[in-house]
Amino acid sequence: MLSSYLAILLLLGSAAAQNVTFQNSSQTRLRVDTGTYGPEIEEVHYYYDQWPIGIAVASDGRLFTSYTRGEYRYTLGVVANRTSERPYPSLDLNLPLNQLNTSYNGIPFGSANSTGFISVQALYITTKTSSRPETLWVLDTGRPTIYNSQMEPSMPYAQPGGPKVVAISLSNNTVYQTFTFPAGVHYPDSYLNDLRFDFHSNLSGTSGKGIAYLVDSSNEGRPGFIMLDLGTGDSWRRLTQDASVLRGMNDVPSYQGHPFYFRQKGSPIQWQLEGLDGIQLSTDGERLYYSPLSTNYLYSIPTQNLRERDTNKLAEVQAHANVSSHGQRGGNGNGFEGDTNGLIYQLMPEHNAVYYFDPNDGLTHGFVRDPRIIWPDGGSIGADGYLYLNINQLPYQPDWNYGVDTREHPGAILRCKLPNGERRSPVSTSESDSEGGDS
Repeated sequence: MLSSYLAILLLLGSAAAQNVTFQNSSQTRLRVDTGTYGPEIEEVHYYYDQWPIGIAVASDGRLFTSYTRGEYRYTLGVVANRTSERPYPSLDLNLPLNQLNTSYNGIPFGSANSTGFISVQALYITTKTSSRPETLWVLDTGRPTIYNSQMEPSMPYAQPGGPKVVAISLSNNTVYQTFTFPAGVHYPDSYLNDLRFDFHSNLSGTSGKGIAYLVDSSNEGRPGFIMLDLGTGDSWRRLTQDASVLRGMNDVPSYQGHPFYFRQKGSPIQWQLEGLDGIQLSTDGERLYYSPLSTNYLYSIPTQNLRERDTNKLAEVQAHANVSSHGQRGGNGNGFEGDTNGLIYQLMPEHNAVYYFDPNDGLTHGFVRDPRIIWPDGGSIGADGYLYLNINQLPYQPDWNYGVDTREHPGAILRCKLPNGERRSPVSTSESDSEGGDS
């Protein structure tokens, strides 16, 4: 009888132990994952209003941010103080909410307005040269999120004029150039996600006035690269639906230890659908590194293949043939950045971390990890040699969780010092034409 009683107690104790999560690392002899490594993290700015996406740091220290819309009052901003931001350059350039989208025969489309900001995804700053001011480049998707009467989200198709690249002079805060795309280059289901620049004058396939490499991350299934000649405004595509730009099939990442499935109100449970995401040029501009959001692999391609025009009937075939795989990197990767040492920094939302790929040894290494890095959704290296990170808790947003918002204010901009006094990769500016410092 006593033995049966003891057996029951042991069974109950075992069941209770299975429901206890270990919390206090000071009372164990075991090695414990502290959740941190790398340089010290500093908290630079706190978001209490709109949750950010893009970030860029100017040479004078100004911090610019973008916010995909939705319901936000503005989509491009600048940090005003430690806890607030304001519209940039002015609220007038941000289209009012009632002008963000329209419909044709019942099919929703984003606005075709080429002068007002609709939904800005990414930002990038290039340095001052003799022919161009220090510039904030603004990538407008033209595709805001809209909600029906049941508050179920959807994204209208793009129409020419809405998706655009806008150049703003940081010396006088005015727009001096705008580029839009024809429907055969930017599809209705395209989604502009990120951009990089090279202003060397001797680039094959260009006018010599510079080129932008743009990411089309298309959830609908046609991701690829869009190239934009900054001298002529011509644009073209490469690697559309190449295996290296497609989303990982049925990929289930883990965020803060929890497996993640995409749960959108009004839709069945599925997987993250985004394809091509992070990009970064090598320091000489001859190779572009990239990866989809929902795979663990890093790829690259010679930029010459991306610049090749359709007058070469083999251009697309040769581009597909010259994709290089650099193998797995240890998790899904989001935004990229690069430094003067040629390191390719990759934001790793599954690990609350930033990794870097070193082309010299072909390996991925850990750079910084911290429990505060809950979905790093943009990175920018400043002239001060710090890597700045936007933190927005994206997996907890309502659009990914049946309409329930479990994010906790504040969001944040964090920063940490680069190793060995490194600075931002200089490829965005021609060495022979540079006048300003890194930005």
